[in-house]
Amino acid sequence: MKRELDILVLSDLHLGSYGCRAEELLAYLRSVKPRMVVLNGDIIDIWAFKKDYFPKAHMDVVKKLLKWSGRIPVYYITGNHDEALRRYSDARLGRLRLLDQLSLTIDGRRYWFLHGDIFDATMTHAKWLAKLGGFGYDLLIRINHLLNAVLLFMGRPRMSLSRKVKNSVKQAVSFISDFERTMAEIALNAGHEVVVCGHIHQPRIDRISCDGGAITYLNSGDWIENLSALEYVAGNWSLYQHHPEAAAVRESMLKGPLRVVTA
Repeated sequence: MKRELDILVLSDLHLGSYGCRAEELLAYLRSVKPRMVVLNGDIIDIWAFKKDYFPKAHMDVVKKLLKWSGRIPVYYITGNHDEALRRYSDARLGRLRLLDQLSLTIDGRRYWFLHGDIFDATMTHAKWLAKLGGFGYDLLIRINHLLNAVLLFMGRPRMSLSRKVKNSVKQAVSFISDFERTMAEIALNAGHEVVVCGHIHQPRIDRISCDGGAITYLNSGDWIENLSALEYVAGNWSLYQHHPEAAAVRESMLKGPLRVVTA
């Protein structure tokens, strides 16, 4: 039986790239029944797109999302890997809406949904370096696939090379912390109470203290390494993490009935 969700937030699917875990994503999408969906950037990886590579599972994910958009609101927020779509911002197709960012009032609280790349100094000042890093990341993911195939054959658990690199490099850890604080400060100064991001592939639900107050920070993670999503049910935000055995890891907060007002 499908789990009913008030809001589902997904980001960094990177459909069309070798790293996308489309089969697992499709299994997850088939297990839930949301009332509203926010696709928070880097859904289709246009940077990595190749005419000869878009597997059936990737297309099935697209079809599933389009099918949902025929019945429920689906907001597609552009990210850096699908920035080519920004020229069409505010386009509508049925209940599907393409945006660069989205403001909603949910249960009386002001939310700001955005991918977050526009506040990434690397993206702003050295896009070529960011793209080079993206290609390197894609290569690392391909190597990781081969490694995991060997590990699974040997009966050992999967390993994420990129996560190990991020956790072991101080600059990467510092970048993640700086990104989260920057997003929190900008959102708070703009009058928002909750900011919902993607971009850094780090799923998280937390309260971040800034000058002038505190704000709730949410990040939906990705479907390359973490296989994660944000779910809102009966006033609770939960961080879902997909495992082969379909287990979920949950962190809950923000109680109350759902009332959504588009800004």
